[in-house]
Order: sequence, then structure tokens, then C-alpha cells
Amino acid sequence: MESQVFGEMSWERMIRAVENVRRRLIRVAQFLNAAGIPYAAAGGNAVAAWVSTVDEAAVRNTQDVDIVLRRGDLPAAIAALEAAGFVHRHAAGIDMFLDGPTAKARDAVHVVFAGEKVRPGYVEPAPQPDNPYVKDDVKFLRLEPLVRMKLTSNRRKDQVHIEDLHSVGLVDESWCQELPKELGARLKHILDTLDQ
Repeated sequence: MESQVFGEMSWERMIRAVENVRRRLIRVAQFLNAAGIPYAAAGGNAVAAWVSTVDEAAVRNTQDVDIVLRRGDLPAAIAALEAAGFVHRHAAGIDMFLDGPTAKARDAVHVVFAGEKVRPGYVEPAPQPDNPYVKDDVKFLRLEPLVRMKLTSNRRKDQVHIEDLHSVGLVDESWCQELPKELGARLKHILDTLDQ
């Protein structure tokens, strides 16, 4: 195992990776705001924004940017973001904006369409980008639609994001009764298995 060749490990590389994601989100927000296109940042960035309202030491980094858009706004978003140097791609049923012509999908802004199910079997469609929580000129999903979206996806990383929100007191067991039955059951399972 020690014979494997790895790149240089450094604080600078780690900090740069986190900073690149932050800058990408800010650039996207800047150009969508300027074009008057409704959107809301979702995924790990939205979770981090909410967690930071309580305890910045509990914030977890994320590697990409997810935004919720209305499908009808996609052409305008393509025009606005391509003017900013992003490259629109549609691959494997996913719309994304690569951060430049040589960028990888990992360096992209992934689009989730409001009012549509990301996967056919999902319990709920993606939320609308209405009435967003605004922080530093970036629009984020409100807490309840974000939690519902995370519970709908219910992948391990989504469960960890729910755990992060719970760890700072933003989500608790009282939510289980307020959510649709299946999502409430998923939340209860996450909270019941926190120490396992």
C-alpha cells in the first residue's frame, strides 16, 4: 500500500479546494441575481449555510454546487452563466454548468428542476426556489424544503446532512410529525440511529 504514488498533501491544496467551491457558488449567484433568474442553492452548500447560522465550527465542506431552477428558466440561466465562463452540459439526464471548458463534472454546478422528481421513485418533487434564505447575496433553500429534499434523496450523504442540522438544533424529533409520513419515518430512523 505504501508503494502507491499520491500527490502532494498540503493545507494549501485543501483550502483551495474548499475556496473553489465557495467562489463557484458566489459567481453563479452573482450572474443569476443580475439576470433576475429565480434560483436557490441546495445540497451541501445550503446545509452548511444553515448550520453556520448556529455554529460555524459544525460546518461540513462540500465538493460541488447544486441549485434549484425552474425548467422554464434554463435557457436564461444558460445565457447568463455561459457569459460568466461556465459551459452548459446535459449528460445522463442531468443538466450542469462546468466551471470552464476543461472542467470535470466534479467542478460543476448541478441543476435540480423545481417541481420535478429527480428520480421517478422519489416521494416528492424538488421544491420551488421561492422565498429563499439570503446570505451574502446568495439565495439558499429555506430550511423545511431543504430537509424535505434531503429526506427524499435519502442517500448516506443526505442522512449525514440531516445529522448535521440536528447536531446544531435546527431539526429535532418534533419534525417527524410535521412531515409527510414516509419522510417523517426516514427522519425518525436517522435520529434513532445517531449513536450506532
